[in-house]
Amino acid sequence: MKYLLLILCLSLTIPALAQAQDEFELKPSQSMLMTGKGPGQDGAINPFAGQDCYAIVENMGKIEVSIRIQKKGKILQTISVTAGATKRVKLLKDQELYLDASDGGMVQAKVNFEKLEE
Repeated sequence: MKYLLLILCLSLTIPALAQAQDEFELKPSQSMLMTGKGPGQDGAINPFAGQDCYAIVENMGKIEVSIRIQKKGKILQTISVTAGATKRVKLLKDQELYLDASDGGMVQAKVNFEKLEE
């Protein structure tokens, strides 16, 4: 009976551990790399790493969040996402995605990825 209970517990917890984190909180003035540097360095796991895709950033907080797209340290684009809004941005395979919080307070955001249809 103990083994059956152990197997049941493991079967419920292992899938949860394997999922990527997609909701983030940033403190005032904090920035976080979401994707683009590689395994162990990215805040979110992009299932389309190495290819062009869309990044969907949902601002779940009450203050504005900023999306920053960079390539080799150069800022290519900065996009503001107002409270409660969602932005879908094209992210090319060699670009980095950052979330930036203003000085106004804690930021809550959700990041997901979609395959780029050609």
